[in-house]
Amino acid sequence: MPEYLISFNDGAMDHIPAEDWPDVGKASHEVVEEAVHAGVWVYGGGLERQRASVVATDGVVTDGPYPETKEVVGGFSVVNVTTREEALAWAAKIAAACRCAQEVRELMPDPETDALLREVARRG
Repeated sequence: MPEYLISFNDGAMDHIPAEDWPDVGKASHEVVEEAVHAGVWVYGGGLERQRASVVATDGVVTDGPYPETKEVVGGFSVVNVTTREEALAWAAKIAAACRCAQEVRELMPDPETDALLREVARRG
């Protein structure tokens, strides 16, 4: 089954008043719980508001995008569903819970890595 990345930009939740954060947290955890019980949840989380480091092909590390940059990912979820429409439905639930728009992208499968993971799992 394809996996989909559902994400939002850093700062997308800045409009939420401090007193509403407990409700947002509760609502978002309820969506995660629903996704887990539906068997579609893979992984997700928020990203610390900090600058990233970029590691070049030669190993040189430089400062990356800063949180003030408009297009920095602030959080993400990965779901494993059969169709894009299902991914969009989960994104809608996440958007409502988190009170911010979500971006949906299909992750590219890697059959070689998938085979390797299956082999390692079989070996236990």
